[in-house]
Amino acid sequence: MIETVVSVKLPVRETLRIKKNSLHPDVMTGREKRICLVSGLYGDELGGQYICGEIIKRIKEDYDSLSGIVDVYPSVNPLGLDARSRSIPVTQEDYSAVFPGDLKGELGEYTAAKLLGDMESADCVIDIHSSNIFLQEIPQVRLNNDADERLLCLAGYMNTDLIWIHPSTTVNEGSLSYALNERGVPCMVTESGAAFRIKYDFCRQIIEGVFAVMKELGIWKGPSAEPKRAPVVHDDGIHYLNCETNGLFVTHKKVKDHVKKGEIIGSVTSPILGAVEEEIIAPVDGILMTVREHPGVTEGSLIARVVGGDLI
Repeated sequence: MIETVVSVKLPVRETLRIKKNSLHPDVMTGREKRICLVSGLYGDELGGQYICGEIIKRIKEDYDSLSGIVDVYPSVNPLGLDARSRSIPVTQEDYSAVFPGDLKGELGEYTAAKLLGDMESADCVIDIHSSNIFLQEIPQVRLNNDADERLLCLAGYMNTDLIWIHPSTTVNEGSLSYALNERGVPCMVTESGAAFRIKYDFCRQIIEGVFAVMKELGIWKGPSAEPKRAPVVHDDGIHYLNCETNGLFVTHKKVKDHVKKGEIIGSVTSPILGAVEEEIIAPVDGILMTVREHPGVTEGSLIARVVGGDLI
């Protein structure tokens, strides 16, 4: 096991150290496949760090089963983690917008360039995310619609509840996944749970998926759970529910719940009037893939997403 760091000198004469834990077989042949697990691009995504730690722990407990290289970057934005910020506090840069980075650029651009360079020889990269403080998400893989068949196949091993295919035109060109896929490095994004939360069952689901992917790549020979078959969903299969009033949203449901068309998902109430301002109604039969976590809402706030129709 090797621990490496990316060190950056800050203006106040401090050093930022982004740690990578590199696990590999005791005896190397030079033909080993390599997977990179990335978390903490946003400082409020704690679930991904837990997932990374549990994966390292499980590999250590059965090290003889490791037959490839596993590089783990549990906290790419340590300053954001300390400040509980989604951006880099020193420069206010957003890590989802700075890739491929610049070795002569600001802090975020420099570290992005170093990280990208370190991952360019990987056989697969999994960028592990949580949702923001407002929304709770079911475990899912997000891919561009121009992802190759090999990456789509690997996504099927991730043990998630769905694989969401986005049009390439809507994907942020400054994101890690976009930059890696442009360079021919297969990268998928997982999303689950909410910011500042560790949802244990969702984390365990992603962990089992990572080991299933590693087994498929020939990186892991130990036990792994049979991954669940996830439906592939495009934008036209997802229904967005936004509120039309201001107030407090109180949910009657939770993510993964089945809903019927016309069923009440929750309501927006007015504390000053003591009245229900709006009922949020399911537009189709389906499953709740997203539910509002933060109760404060204003007109247009996203309340829920429903995956509907034959997709489930």
